[in-house]
Amino acid sequence: MDVKMNLLLLLFVVGPMTSLPPPLQFSIPGLKENDIKEEEPEGVFSKILKANKDKALPVQDGDILEKTGRNAMTCTQCLWPKSADGTVIVPYTLSSVYKNWHLTMFKTAMEEYESLTCVRFTPRAAESSYLKITSGNGCAANLGRVGGGQTVAVDVAGCMYKGIIQHELNHALGFYHEHMRSDRDSYVTIMYQYISPGDTPNFKKANTNNLGVEYDYASVMHYERDAFSNTSGQATIVPKPDPNVPIGQRDGVSILDISKINQLYQCNVCGNLLNQGSGNLTSANYPSAYPTNANCVFLIRTPSNQVKLNFVAFDIQSSPDCSSDYIKIYDGPTKNYPILIDRTCGSGLVPPVIASTNQLLVEFSSDSSITGTGFKALYSTVQCGGIYYASQGNITSPNYPNNYRSNLQCTFTITAPVGRRIVLTISDFNMEYAPYCMYDNILVQDESTDYGPFCGQRNIPVITSNTNSLVIIFHSDSRDEFKGYQGSYTFSEYYSLIFIFLFESTP
Repeated sequence: MDVKMNLLLLLFVVGPMTSLPPPLQFSIPGLKENDIKEEEPEGVFSKILKANKDKALPVQDGDILEKTGRNAMTCTQCLWPKSADGTVIVPYTLSSVYKNWHLTMFKTAMEEYESLTCVRFTPRAAESSYLKITSGNGCAANLGRVGGGQTVAVDVAGCMYKGIIQHELNHALGFYHEHMRSDRDSYVTIMYQYISPGDTPNFKKANTNNLGVEYDYASVMHYERDAFSNTSGQATIVPKPDPNVPIGQRDGVSILDISKINQLYQCNVCGNLLNQGSGNLTSANYPSAYPTNANCVFLIRTPSNQVKLNFVAFDIQSSPDCSSDYIKIYDGPTKNYPILIDRTCGSGLVPPVIASTNQLLVEFSSDSSITGTGFKALYSTVQCGGIYYASQGNITSPNYPNNYRSNLQCTFTITAPVGRRIVLTISDFNMEYAPYCMYDNILVQDESTDYGPFCGQRNIPVITSNTNSLVIIFHSDSRDEFKGYQGSYTFSEYYSLIFIFLFESTP
């Protein structure tokens, strides 16, 4: 796409930017979003306004940094450029004030773009244009690419939520707030009687072409219904025709947010976001034959708890080592995360899967040869637990290394191929102590033996199963929460264990 088309498309999406003053200066698998921070039941923009209160920020519309002298008609590089491989590289730096859990939060927020769009947020090498992500100035960002080190303000004091980070990153990609679309009056009513005169510019419309994407009440870019209200309990934005439609969600980019990014940057990707508490996913054309030369991902992101996935139909062309067509399942939002189920094909049902967090990625690939009818799977959530089939992996108590919650009963099942055994090593253990471990504990079971229950702060010996299955049962009562445990497992050959036993037992 040439420069003129870039300019035209950005102008349509973000609207006029004639009043923008100077910007302020300014793959690790296995990380868990639940280990970071619980989000409050409050919308993204309410949090942004709280964080920006009393900050001397040169912003318009609540959190868009202004730039003096920038006229939309002379903007020639408002989009981040595309690389030869079709990806859009957005370099960034992070302030040194951010701690490890902040960095994990940024990583979690950025990774969804990688799976679902052609945008790649990449640590800056020597690029002249980049996002300078910093703390201390509330929550704010420039609109689109402005050149140089442009600020994305994400204050540690009030902005460290995935939804806020993605909201500001979407501004930097070139998107205005959803309620400012040119067609918004068909979808919402602005209640100016509850908006102070000085705040009314935050509700102006922009002259946008909306890329053929419908109005999105669920957008992470949408104001809450009471944004800038000067009267307690009175809404400033009322959806229509149904005034009870939720707006201002806090979980992250929506399905249509992703669609707009892919339209704006002409991303040639097959990425599907499923963001409800339960639902289903199918291969294209199911139950008819799926297309050849497909490469699609399905990112399941539930509002809370852990994703559980069950396949109810499965017919994918069989080949040696599933080298032709296959599905692959990852324990997180990108392919950089641990594999829960490796390449699988054929016509047998795939075993159920439980992710360690509220995100799980399903990859589906087909080649140019004959196909099958594909697959259908149902997803839902469980409070805790897991099912493991990979040859090695990590297992932790819920919310580890933070304290586990009360009143949990979780089952973790590890299954190895027939003829193999499971070696479980628990490297860190700290649970409430009580006689007979009657309150909080874990119990490890295989077909013929119980190990435990274990509690307190202690070392747990390495456990080797007698069969190809091992179950860990985690229990917490109604009080006194502790860090829990961290463990890992591997599969071992049965004959090797016998040999070692005989060798070490020889006088």
